[in-house]
Amino acid sequence: MGIADRLKAEIAAREDDLVALTQDLIRIPTLNPPGREYRTICDYLDRRLLRSGFHTELIRAKGALGDSDKYPRWNIVARREGKASGQCVHFNSHIDVVETGHGWTVDPFGGEVKDGKVYGRGACDMKGGLAASIIAAEVFIELCPDYAGAIEISGTADEESGGFGGVAYLAEKGYFSPERVQHVIIPEPLNKDRICLGHRGVWWAEVETKGEIAHGSMPFLGDCAVRHMGAVLQEMETSLFPALAEKRTEMPVVPEGARQSTLNINSIHGGEPEQEEDYSGMPSPCVPDRCRMVIDRRFLIEEDIEEVQAEIRAVLERVRDGRPGFDYEITELFRVLPTMTEREAPVVTSVAGAVSEVFGREATYVVSPGTYDQKHIDRIGRLKNCIAYGPGILDLAHKPDEYVGIEDMVQSAQVMALALNDLLGGA
Repeated sequence: MGIADRLKAEIAAREDDLVALTQDLIRIPTLNPPGREYRTICDYLDRRLLRSGFHTELIRAKGALGDSDKYPRWNIVARREGKASGQCVHFNSHIDVVETGHGWTVDPFGGEVKDGKVYGRGACDMKGGLAASIIAAEVFIELCPDYAGAIEISGTADEESGGFGGVAYLAEKGYFSPERVQHVIIPEPLNKDRICLGHRGVWWAEVETKGEIAHGSMPFLGDCAVRHMGAVLQEMETSLFPALAEKRTEMPVVPEGARQSTLNINSIHGGEPEQEEDYSGMPSPCVPDRCRMVIDRRFLIEEDIEEVQAEIRAVLERVRDGRPGFDYEITELFRVLPTMTEREAPVVTSVAGAVSEVFGREATYVVSPGTYDQKHIDRIGRLKNCIAYGPGILDLAHKPDEYVGIEDMVQSAQVMALALNDLLGGA
């Protein structure tokens, strides 16, 4: 039996361990926000990876966005050196999960196994992928002890809220520098036979329209900022949304609807602040003098960030030209440029070969509609040889009754182990 068959067989034999590991991770409720139980899950991973011969570091992103003494942003980075010098393959998984929401028929943090699936918040996004990468690394190390180079596994905070207390912080500290790490696989749930090369860009901004407060019974004495915002929305509907729908990309973005430029109105608020839930009175009669809207603009690799910003300003200027008393401010909140790893990159070709070996068909190449932590590895870490590959169905992320298929995890772990063998010369 060749090494590829031995790796696949041994991973299949450890299915129960893979399931139990996934269940344990799901049962730690690492909810973000606010960022609960990060240290708990890092301690769990620390114990597991120390037993497998890794050197581990627990790193708090002290002072990073979101970090506080009540909710510290803990991360773990584990490294195992081979018998000879060589390159490093790094598996990076985020440890945080989003709120559960309503509509669950199982315990969101129970890790229930049913019909060949493990259920729970974070099962596919992405604790199943984290577990698969650990099993893959452990099996590869056991069967190929003379490999050259190094294997790293990280569990990082806050991907669901931008990754600033996780991968961004570690990248700033040099953990993803090309001198330390040469290949990165992020086990996000993009389906077991698909390789995600990158993601679209994102620009978040707050638009504020201004008015003048007055008594609600005499609105003619004031200037309603909400009505001004209504004019902005109308101009967007008339000119901007149709223009965005015409912009198409050659990036293999999934789903199909995301192959165009998009704009989401994330929130709008005008007038009085919302009161506490226990407030039982009526609002006061005032003309709102401020209205704020947060926009979420997703853009394509063919677009320029300055062009994206200019389109929004052009909408606002057209409204100003035709509307007396109109005034506005626009504030950038967040920006990420599009990124896409080349198909000929070493990590891509290795994982593609492994997908072909495990599934008997060619891998499909995709790009994510939204960003994930590759943005920080690329921008801060200056490391281009990075992909997302892992078990799970992306459409299940953040949904009630989220699950990951057990067979999907086993097969994805087999792909990861075969990729390790190719990149590190295990046998």
